[in-house]
Amino acid sequence: MNDTISEAPFDDSGALGAPPEVAESPWVVMKFGGSSVSSAANWATIAALVRRRLDSGLKPVIVHSALAGVSNQLETALQVAVRGESPDELASIRAQHYALAEELGLNGTLLLDEMLHQLEQLIAGVRLVKEASARVQSRIMALGELMSTRLGVEYLTRVGLPVQWMDARELMVSTSRTGPHRVAAYLSATCDFEPDEALQARLADTGKVILTQGFIARNESGATVLLGRGGSDTSASYFAARLSARRLEIWTDVPGMFSADPRLVPSARLLTALHYDEAQELASAGSAVLHPRCISPLREFGIPLFVRSTTSPEIAGTVVSSVTDEVEPQVKGICMRDGLTLISMSTVGMWQEVGFLASAFAVFSKNDVSVDLISTSETNVTVSIDTRDSSLSADVEASLVQDLQPLCRVRIIPDCSAVSLVGRKIRTIVARLAPAFEVFEEERIHLMSQAANDLNLSFVVDRQQGPRLVGKLHATIIREHGGSTVFGPSWERLFASDEASARAADAWWMKKRETLLKLAAEQANAYVYDKASVEQAARSLLSLKNIDRVLYAVKANFNADLLRA
Repeated sequence: MNDTISEAPFDDSGALGAPPEVAESPWVVMKFGGSSVSSAANWATIAALVRRRLDSGLKPVIVHSALAGVSNQLETALQVAVRGESPDELASIRAQHYALAEELGLNGTLLLDEMLHQLEQLIAGVRLVKEASARVQSRIMALGELMSTRLGVEYLTRVGLPVQWMDARELMVSTSRTGPHRVAAYLSATCDFEPDEALQARLADTGKVILTQGFIARNESGATVLLGRGGSDTSASYFAARLSARRLEIWTDVPGMFSADPRLVPSARLLTALHYDEAQELASAGSAVLHPRCISPLREFGIPLFVRSTTSPEIAGTVVSSVTDEVEPQVKGICMRDGLTLISMSTVGMWQEVGFLASAFAVFSKNDVSVDLISTSETNVTVSIDTRDSSLSADVEASLVQDLQPLCRVRIIPDCSAVSLVGRKIRTIVARLAPAFEVFEEERIHLMSQAANDLNLSFVVDRQQGPRLVGKLHATIIREHGGSTVFGPSWERLFASDEASARAADAWWMKKRETLLKLAAEQANAYVYDKASVEQAARSLLSLKNIDRVLYAVKANFNADLLRA
């Protein structure tokens, strides 16, 4: 076990605005994502982190996800089985769990075969009837967390930690929902999160570290329900609130929240401290680090949230609390959220008609569909629906359209993405942001929405446009260095290799290094062009055989010597 890890210290919860019952609480909830629980190296780190909490006199509760990629594989297996076909994913899921068990020195067959057999039986049933109810989907998806936590508790016990496995469905009960479409009640359930002294006593009586599942709960009838994709964050937040925990630690594969998705923008910068409302907006706008629903329980009871990386525990990451020194208007993040469907409702009759919106939104309520963004004009109302939790299935969409048609003309615009600017007092800096909005000049904007809390300005575009727009906006708005203290180092700086990944030894600036250094000593600012390199590039273009002619934009560079070259 890795007892020599370096870990960044935690700020005192009291200094972060937590009330005394939270700041002095012995409970700490530690949530580990799928990537964090999928390798033996990470499990060694987890064991060391848990042991440190115990050595500090704290009572850790571990909540963790399914192994990386397993939930996606289970979803795919369901889709294949509904077509009456046999999914290959089951063999892959079995192999992935067995491989990790072997890596951890555990008997995967003994620990998991009963649940793997249950999975195969459930999928066989779906194949037979060629349909999967929300209730069956919940049972199948829950097996990912149930299997992974069996491996986790066995490993931690084997390395000498006092750990007890508990079924989250015995600890967490969803709130009831009504409506003709009960899909959301099973696939995107919510739970109460009031402080629970009975739960605190029950867990404390074990005298052990509690390890349980994220993502799953049960309803009042005892059936398995899910908290929505990414719902393990929400589970951990519910537990933290019910235990009045000192803090919630979310351990993932990135060391905090960034100003953009580092996979799209490598220069994205670490956000070192955020207020709850800013973190909520970033999560809701598409930041994949946190589930949007996990913030509310923490904010209500003043519980600080720390986002850190299992592979880099020495990085302090992002702290989310009620305390922030940053109050100046500025954009802190640029996010993209996929999986949106737009519902456009048009009719001249809505002009000054009393009650149109009430009638329209009553239809959404009747069909148990939650509206996300809204844009209105005299003859049109367009709303977005987040479909990532399967809340807008084909039958729900058909029912929604049918119920809306007596009121207006309905148009469905699928496969959209929302690109959002998130920060404080966005309205006050719109003029300053105007040059950045030129990136939308050639793009079709289906919907634009300004958040009432002045924390978010969103543009809904076709999905394929999103990544490019995020990159351009970030380059225009967020500085690469310096700026506000809330901005930490960039992803590139945090994880840059000590050695250059490539060295262009034959590049002209390497060959003419001494000349360039001499010029730099003589002139503080200068544009330098290498005529030979320009001529070589021009000859390469002219030698292309599959083009008729080469054009040069003079406005790109009108230097006379370059034009002659």
